[in-house]
Parts: sequence; C-alpha cells; structure tokens
Amino acid sequence: MSGADLDKAGQLVAVVGPSGAGKDTVLDAACRAAPWLVRAKRVITRDEDKGGEDHIGVSDEAFEAGLAAGAFLFHWQAHGLRYAVPVSVVAALKEGKTVLFNGSREALPEIMESYPELRVVVITTDRETLSRRLEERGRETAEEIEKRLERGRIAVPEGIPFMEIDNSGRVKDSVAQLLAALGQVETAA
Repeated sequence: MSGADLDKAGQLVAVVGPSGAGKDTVLDAACRAAPWLVRAKRVITRDEDKGGEDHIGVSDEAFEAGLAAGAFLFHWQAHGLRYAVPVSVVAALKEGKTVLFNGSREALPEIMESYPELRVVVITTDRETLSRRLEERGRETAEEIEKRLERGRIAVPEGIPFMEIDNSGRVKDSVAQLLAALGQVETAA
C-alpha cells in the first residue's frame, strides 16, 4: 500500500533512535497526553513476555503468513528480529489521527519509497544516560551494550528530513517537544 492510497487527513510518524534512548517511554507518554495520537502496536518475531514495548509476538512462520496475506503496511529486519507495522493503522490515518510507530533508521529509505509523506522523529540521549538505561534494563551483556552505544551514533540515512528530540532529561519535556514538532498542543502533563 502506498501513501497515495491513504487519505491525507492523518499523518504517519516514524520514531527512531538508539535502543535505550526512551522511544517507547516518550511514545506512551505522548499518547496519554494527546488522545488524537495513536501508537501502532508492532508485530515482532519475539515472545510477548520478553520485555520491552507492548507488541504482538509471532513466530517466523506467522510473520511470513502475515506478509503473504498483506497484513503489514511496512516491515523490516533488525537485530535478528523481524518487525512490522500492521495495515490496520490505515483506518486511524483515514480518521485524521496521527499514527506513531517505533521504527528503524535503516528501514526508512524503503518505507519512504511507499509512503513519501512519512514524518521522522529521532529520539536521542547523551551517551552516559543511554549506557545507564541499557544497564538498568538488564537485557544485554556489557559487550552488547558497548556495541549498542556505538550503533547509537548511526545517523538517519542521507536525504531524509527529520526532527530530533533529546530525551536525556525529563520525559515530560520530551513529550512537549514531540507534540510541538507534530504541530499539536499538549493537553495533559
């Protein structure tokens, strides 16, 4: 499905950045503050009880079946897992909602080929905060954390416009920045 197939009423926003920058925290808080925002629940080839964001966990076989059935608006692979944004978000876009999804910087060029109107927000944080967050969540070894810290410096692919939000401080401030970037007004703290 291409962006041309969607009504222009809503906007689709990819939120990207290094693991541990707080993308999920900012997305969840923004959706609580602004009811016109919709967060896409991603389909991931990871068990639902493995931690991290609220997602739909599927096997590789079920992911393949979803691809074959046209159930995904976009899909990509990263960190040994497969990710997809379900096509069901199109209904919210047609209703004029802003749909946010936690995306992948590396997948942006392909996603933008099919949806050139995509807006991109990059959530960043300083290296010290990122390191602390990764250690606190306890999902990676020290070596894996160091690799993630190095990958965190990877930029958005050239030619893709984006807005950057530094999430090193208070989540409330990051949410206010996100809502301002989306042209919305914060309704709740």
